[in-house]
Amino acid sequence: MTAATHSSLFPQAPESADAVLEGLDPEQRAVATALHGPVCVLAGAGTGKTRAITHRIAYGVRAGIIQPGSVLAVTFTNRAAGEMRGRLRQLGAGGVQARTFHSAALRQLQYFWPKAVGGDMPRLVERKVQLVAEAAARCRIRLDRNELRDVTGEIEWAKVTQTVPGDYPAAVAKSSRDAPRNPAEISQIYGLYEQLKRDRGMIDFEDVLLLTVGILQDRQDIADHVRSQYQHFVVDEYQDVSPLQQRLLELWLGDRDSLCVVGDASQTIYSFTGATPDHLLNFRTKHPSATVVKLVRDYRSTPQVVHLANGLLNQARGRAAEHRLELISQREPGPNPVYPEYADEPAEAEGTARCIRDLINAGVPAGEIAVLYRINAQSEVYEQALADAGVPYQLRGAERFFERPEVREAGIALRGAARAGGNDSLLDDADDLPSQVRAVLSTKGWTTEPPAGSGAVRDRWESLAALVRLAEDYTKAKSTATLSDLVTELDERAAAQHAPTIQGVTLASLHSAKGLEWDAVFLVGLTEGMMPITYAKTDEQVEEERRLLYVGVTRARVHLSLSWALSRSPGGRASRRPSRFLSGLRPGSGAPAGRGTGGAGGIEHGAVAGSTGTATGTKRRRRGQVRCRVCAKTLTEAGEVKLMRCEDCPSDIDEALHERLRDWRAGQAEELGQPAFCVFTDKTLMAIAEAVPGDDGALAMISGVGARKLERFGADVLALCAGQELGGADEED
Repeated sequence: MTAATHSSLFPQAPESADAVLEGLDPEQRAVATALHGPVCVLAGAGTGKTRAITHRIAYGVRAGIIQPGSVLAVTFTNRAAGEMRGRLRQLGAGGVQARTFHSAALRQLQYFWPKAVGGDMPRLVERKVQLVAEAAARCRIRLDRNELRDVTGEIEWAKVTQTVPGDYPAAVAKSSRDAPRNPAEISQIYGLYEQLKRDRGMIDFEDVLLLTVGILQDRQDIADHVRSQYQHFVVDEYQDVSPLQQRLLELWLGDRDSLCVVGDASQTIYSFTGATPDHLLNFRTKHPSATVVKLVRDYRSTPQVVHLANGLLNQARGRAAEHRLELISQREPGPNPVYPEYADEPAEAEGTARCIRDLINAGVPAGEIAVLYRINAQSEVYEQALADAGVPYQLRGAERFFERPEVREAGIALRGAARAGGNDSLLDDADDLPSQVRAVLSTKGWTTEPPAGSGAVRDRWESLAALVRLAEDYTKAKSTATLSDLVTELDERAAAQHAPTIQGVTLASLHSAKGLEWDAVFLVGLTEGMMPITYAKTDEQVEEERRLLYVGVTRARVHLSLSWALSRSPGGRASRRPSRFLSGLRPGSGAPAGRGTGGAGGIEHGAVAGSTGTATGTKRRRRGQVRCRVCAKTLTEAGEVKLMRCEDCPSDIDEALHERLRDWRAGQAEELGQPAFCVFTDKTLMAIAEAVPGDDGALAMISGVGARKLERFGADVLALCAGQELGGADEED
């Protein structure tokens, strides 16, 4: 579902090529008129990148420089492709192909399969997870539901990075990727999954790309055929391309350079799928003659929101951060972002629902409000809180609008009424198009007032109400429109997946919110362990979490709330801390987390003059030089040295692991007849839960884990850190 914009929903097509350029700022116009050679558009959030590239295509078509059928515009979601097709149609360039990588490849594969391979093309796997589950079962590897999903994701990653099953363990080690299971086990499941597909004559979506690449590489005649059809390529969200998609793009291009790419390295948030910004960052190196245009004028967000977004990136590190764009808001000032702190998660959800209800009462449409969270499991408490507050909502990622049963039924009814015309008694008292639509849809469940509460009945009403509003907007744009005209418009929108806006608060994960925008955004659950997520261990993983929060912030036009809860449930210990990413940005949080001093970098220097050179002396001096892994401050207190961070700095503790370790320690202490601290102290246990060591070496680095304890307890601790259950009746108890 696309978020509503404040531009007209039904603009008139420009009268000429020059009229296509009207209303573009100088940088957008530079993009639109750069029709030759390689072009790279570095576009910050809210800077009008889709507007720039669609006007570029439309200008080339309307000026007669580009033939519509010779353009292939590719992006990453059906929604984005549908929006692009809708905009091009409104600009008078309706014949352009705008598709996802998979859709474009599947279309070519279906067309060329008989010629390249012969016979019928294999069937597409409908539910990949089921086949992965069967492969795991045949390997005698037991996976729970979450592990099954994660292993399926690993197989997808392996395929888009062109990694075969036998090479998977080495590829994981090389990429420092955290595998959800033993890489050897995943390699085994992956291999059998591929075998099951072959035995049953099936392919998956990754195979669609792989097979298309294979055919274009092996069959020069087919590659020439594709290249004769498509001479101009546009790639949106170029920071998200995988190595496999990049290879397909290169085969489409051949030795030509008529390529326009658009992206923002600061919005790279899908590396777990194989996406990499390297192709965007290296574009000018690969194409020295490229035209590079930077879009930094932010038309979406107020200066207050943009200031926070820029502040987030100013603390970022890494190669993507070196190429960050400093946004400049073009809007009037608005309210400052707010940072509510709540006692527990239910209180946070209830407080958020109250604020949303106040915004709606103040005139902000429910469809212009979103609640964004890190993982989908967080949605339930917000669904309940909004329902209790009487606020309508919709879950993003649900069924496509035009595929909903009630929308299909409404389309059939409207089409029948349009054919019947004046012979339909339903339309006797309907004087205009909106009243005709209301009359027809009243037979399908639409009423002037929404039903109380939430659930299926309310969802059905919201779908029909969206069609009514669409008819009202259509009439405003085209006063002479008939019911037949509206039916044609609906058919075109369905083909383009250009859905109308549902009037309900959107609940969505941060990943699924990319590309959307709302007047008011509530970013919730911003605690250490959730943002960044617990399993973000490496510097690059943490930086991707920062970029994910940046994407969330830049979804907001005017109102922005960033909240957290100190405990999970009412009465729980208030041990949580707000996200480290907010340090120095939210009021009262002090200076931003430091970048560390030059030359420190966690390196331990040699002994100073006058040292005794004894083992004990060396150990003490090294401890004196331990730096906080969050703010880089030198640590001297024993407890802080043990944790490798200041007491006041945010903790990234794995709470579930910490509880398992405490339970295990209690059992060990009872068995030994000693106090719990004789096994491990509280600080050491907390340090283990924060570091989550993966081997003996990493565990031995934690202060308080000596050689004797490593030998005695190391195997159990590492097993717990790996999420394994300890064997034996005593441990089970």
